[in-house]
Amino acid sequence: MLRTLVFCMPQEPLTIEDISGSSNEHRILSLYGPVTIGNLYELQSKVRADRSATLILDLTKVPYIDSAGIGALVGAYVTHQKEGSRLLLVGINERVLNALKVTRVEQFFTFFDTLASAEQST
Repeated sequence: MLRTLVFCMPQEPLTIEDISGSSNEHRILSLYGPVTIGNLYELQSKVRADRSATLILDLTKVPYIDSAGIGALVGAYVTHQKEGSRLLLVGINERVLNALKVTRVEQFFTFFDTLASAEQST
């Protein structure tokens, strides 16, 4: 009898802190944890509900992102472009940036090292 073993990684949570920006036109979502297919529903809901002129996603504490997470970021970009608002990404680590480069979507995003620099850009 042939048996197949499947190893599943435990699902790591994604925590999202919703922060008011330094301007009434800014909204900041600080993400803590990986952005994966198993945990991105809340992120998608918050991004879709956002009506600010500038949404800043702080990814400083995001260790990695999977293809579904990349799809969610692209979806957020498209939504904000259609509405004439801006989407800025802060604190991208090399692993996340490489995932965006491999999928050839990094050119859609504007990156900043810090929240302060992102807020000053608008």
